[in-house]
Amino acid sequence: MDHVIETHNLTKIYGDKYIALNGANLAVPQGGIFGLVGPNGAGKTTTIRMLLGLHKPTAGSVLLFGEPMTPNAVHLRRRIGFLPTNPRFPKEMTPIGYLDFVGKISGLPSEVRKPRLAMLLRAVGLLSAASQKVKGFSTGMTTRLGIAASLMNDPDLLIWDEPTAGLDPEGHKYTLDLIRELGETKTILVSSHNLADIKRICSHIAILSDGRLIFSGTMRDMRSLTRSSALELELDGDPERLRAALTSSAISLRWELDRQSLKLYFSHDEPMAVGLSQVLQCIVAADARLLAVNSLHDEVVDAFIHLLEEERSHGFSRILRLEPENHGVSGAAGS
Repeated sequence: MDHVIETHNLTKIYGDKYIALNGANLAVPQGGIFGLVGPNGAGKTTTIRMLLGLHKPTAGSVLLFGEPMTPNAVHLRRRIGFLPTNPRFPKEMTPIGYLDFVGKISGLPSEVRKPRLAMLLRAVGLLSAASQKVKGFSTGMTTRLGIAASLMNDPDLLIWDEPTAGLDPEGHKYTLDLIRELGETKTILVSSHNLADIKRICSHIAILSDGRLIFSGTMRDMRSLTRSSALELELDGDPERLRAALTSSAISLRWELDRQSLKLYFSHDEPMAVGLSQVLQCIVAADARLLAVNSLHDEVVDAFIHLLEEERSHGFSRILRLEPENHGVSGAAGS
């Protein structure tokens, strides 16, 4: 089995007009850490729900461990450890009680459950709070309990949705370090809107924007895109509004705007990602639309071309929006 997760033309439409995911072809190799990144509303959580069999695809299919994932595929879900964004637990339960419950529904006998929950509580730093009610837990403690719960069944695959959301710097670092450690022995799919986190921990990455898979490949592929020192952005919008936004911003790189073409020139001592993120924010502020990104040099940047193809469905007109450190994005349509 080469891939733990495979999706083919995976599509989800809610009602008759909201396209949450549009024809995504995703392949997650066995072993290592795979990042699913994109701005809020890009389709990450929808994708995860279909991977777990919680939502039925409108079109396309999901294979996990080489088998179709369906609502009745309990044997597949027992091989998965899932951590939702900002997990919630019954307020009156204790970590011991909750993990014991998770172990029971996972089919673990008592002689396996008890030692395992104790080991996990120690590993996530909750042993001293094991008998406290969850209602008094901080965000970090709640996330750590969610992590322990996702590991209770000793899964082959971990799927963690925005695991660092709401964490303080210490909790943020702890979670990233734990993902790295677990990635040495398990396959992990981690979603985030923070490309900086994904770049630190992942070997492979897929990028979603407006429900479309616009890039999928290795982190080496991503890093190779930063070799070019000049880019041309093809735009659709009011150039004067964009000019005003660029002029009033704190952008340090040199730029030239000619109608629907914006040329960016990056110095060697300034990371491309920083300047590109600032420019993307200006494009959003000017209510413009990014059509394509082209290299002004003869380097291999094909994956960075056509980040957003001409949309074929109503509503796919938003620009790719990432937070300040979520940048350096490349494109190869996967739909």
